[in-house]
Amino acid sequence: MSIDLVKTYLAGYGLEKQVREFPVSSATVALAAQALGVLPARIAKTLSFQSDDGCILVVAAGDARIDNAKFKAAFGMKARMLPAQEVLRLTGHAVGGVCPFALNPGVQVYLDQSLCRFDTVFPACGSANSAIELTCAQLEAVSQAQGWVDVCKDWES
Repeated sequence: MSIDLVKTYLAGYGLEKQVREFPVSSATVALAAQALGVLPARIAKTLSFQSDDGCILVVAAGDARIDNAKFKAAFGMKARMLPAQEVLRLTGHAVGGVCPFALNPGVQVYLDQSLCRFDTVFPACGSANSAIELTCAQLEAVSQAQGWVDVCKDWES
């Protein structure tokens, strides 16, 4: 299971015991916010996009939306979401549990500036009913992110 791989991965950072599993789905921003009792904006959603090499992931705040012009300026390509049937094969995680941890080799992770307004955020942990609370600095380190980008719109600063 993907969540077991994520827990093993997070153990390398001493964080495996901080993974929360819920008796209800957390597969969407709204469901995750409800399960955690936090604002939807604090959910760190992981979006998967097609690239020439397979895919890239952008982790953004729950209230943010991709800005196509900013995305193209940052990555030099059009923002094309992965087809749902390709997500598991390319990332290593199924839709609803995609996260920036324990990824298939070659998958690059970028963090969007929309997350920076929060002390902590909640990314998924490889299943449709899990999450972990991390600071942005922890998320950057644990995700082994390539860096921070500004590719979103419609979020409150």
